[in-house]
Amino acid sequence: MAQSIAAYSYEGICELMKEWGQPRFRAKQIVQWLYQKGVESYDEMSNLPAALKERLQQEAPLQRARIIDKQVSEDGTRKYIVEFADGKSAEMVAIPSGDRLTVCFSTQVGCAMGCIFCATGKEGFTRNLLPGEMVDQILIAQKDMDMRVTNLVGMGQGEPFLNYDNVLAAMRLVNSADGLNVGARKITISTCGILSGIRKFAHEPEQFTMAISLHSAIQKTRDVLMPSMVHQSLTDLKQDIRDYQEASGRRVTYEYVMIDGLNDDDDHLFALVDFCRGTMCHVNLIPINEIEGSVLQPSSEKAVKRFLSELEKRGIEATLRNSRGADIAGACGQLKNMRR
Repeated sequence: MAQSIAAYSYEGICELMKEWGQPRFRAKQIVQWLYQKGVESYDEMSNLPAALKERLQQEAPLQRARIIDKQVSEDGTRKYIVEFADGKSAEMVAIPSGDRLTVCFSTQVGCAMGCIFCATGKEGFTRNLLPGEMVDQILIAQKDMDMRVTNLVGMGQGEPFLNYDNVLAAMRLVNSADGLNVGARKITISTCGILSGIRKFAHEPEQFTMAISLHSAIQKTRDVLMPSMVHQSLTDLKQDIRDYQEASGRRVTYEYVMIDGLNDDDDHLFALVDFCRGTMCHVNLIPINEIEGSVLQPSSEKAVKRFLSELEKRGIEATLRNSRGADIAGACGQLKNMRR
């Protein structure tokens, strides 16, 4: 039975070539054509034998994702709805800044987590994305922006650690010198804090980085904000983060959406300070972006400044994220496949 080439990791393509009696360098050539040159068909792979191209088309068909909607923000950010071979779609965002291009890609079609501050969660979960479908998003952004991608964040639709193997395969394709050759430290995966994923991620050989969607260091509040995580204690999360850092030597970023009257008072501030103690971390404060049908409002400028000041006073590195693309619903928490 035919399986899309998008389902294969680099090693999977190597195994496929071995099964077919092809030399290993054929896998390298295929990966280069797919993910360096971004060809649309096997016919374009000029250094492959005709018989191999024919078999690939029959047994590992190549069907590229395509843009079905694009919006351009006043700040230069571009948001795309990308459709895959089965007609399912997901959103991704390209954020230019000088000579840098950051692509925020999706790892699933929809999301099962149901966080109350996120539009994606209201859409529900459809399916996991394949490695090649994730890389296709990046290739689409590069081509449309006419810029080489420099930074990648798995912060689009979906929970990456619920699609762990495919996400790691995609990251390795973009990190590979035969793929997009993006440095591992320039690739960040954001998770709600799936403990099994954090434990595995700690032992990956590459220096990929991780962001944790924290949003509250008070259990009761976090359970309200992130109902799918109620089975998980903040105590366990912090311990696994410490274990991750001991194994990997890498710091983490704590993502903290600031919501007026919900997680921005002094109790929440000092709980956050306490959670940060004993971990190598950076705190990213994000005033909540507008979501259709939601009554949640962003924290006041005064509250945000107090968080920044108190964190920095205690030696905890913190920044206020400048949300890009809010005017096209392309900022954090706004991705829901809404067309113009």
